[in-house]
Amino acid sequence: MSSIVPLRAAIGVATTLLASSLALAARADDASPWQRDGHSAVRLLAGSRSGAVLLGGIAFQLQPGWKTYWRSPGDSGVPPRFDFSKSDNVEAVTVMWPAPLKFDDGAGGHSIGYRDQIVLPLRIVAKAADKPVTLRAEINYAVCEKLCIPVEASAELGFNSVASTEDANLRAALDTVPKPANIGDPNPLTIRDVKRDGPKNVVVDVATPDGRNVNLFVEGPTPDWALPIPGPVQHGPPGVVRFSFELDGLPPGAKPEGAALKFTLVGPDKAYEFNTNLQ
Repeated sequence: MSSIVPLRAAIGVATTLLASSLALAARADDASPWQRDGHSAVRLLAGSRSGAVLLGGIAFQLQPGWKTYWRSPGDSGVPPRFDFSKSDNVEAVTVMWPAPLKFDDGAGGHSIGYRDQIVLPLRIVAKAADKPVTLRAEINYAVCEKLCIPVEASAELGFNSVASTEDANLRAALDTVPKPANIGDPNPLTIRDVKRDGPKNVVVDVATPDGRNVNLFVEGPTPDWALPIPGPVQHGPPGVVRFSFELDGLPPGAKPEGAALKFTLVGPDKAYEFNTNLQ
């Protein structure tokens, strides 16, 4: 027995299917296909196309128990490396790093990185605002459980959408990037002071509303500085959490006096980045 579908209903169904297919196509256009290995996947995300400065992202998915690394990996690990030189109409790409986690590396030290899912926001400057932009990325990173496995991936994505389906994801990722701050700022979570304690030791006093529920990371002026992760001091002054670290891991010939250090302070809900010159 055949049934007759009213024309208005048929048009409604067709319109719904067309809208769904267009939404799926738009979603596909705003993210490259996942590049998968045995324990992780990576892809590019494109934000809305407006002007010469664009927001994009590199999205990682990690299997349970696996992690990847921050720009400074800690006592062990390999930082991710990105090459965007084969992109079209791209002047510069800046990778922005969400606040990382600290992990026990299984060898008595700690590594710094991410687990589960993470999006690294990208600030992309086009050479010409009125011409097409295609981002091409060579992505080299490591995923680790008990052992580390290197991963190489290539991804390509055009920035075509006036209103990208990935805008909300990219804004959420951008919110997790530590905010610039100055030492002594009157925030509930802040660095109050950085000072030398002898020739090789540096002491950092942190104000926090959550007791000791904070992590502090330090980087030198160039990537070849391998400074240790600051550790909390057992008996610090009242009202602060005191961290300290040794001036180890400097490149040959480098002097700590006047060195530009970057501190990343990570609390449960907020994270800040501080730049200072070591006295």
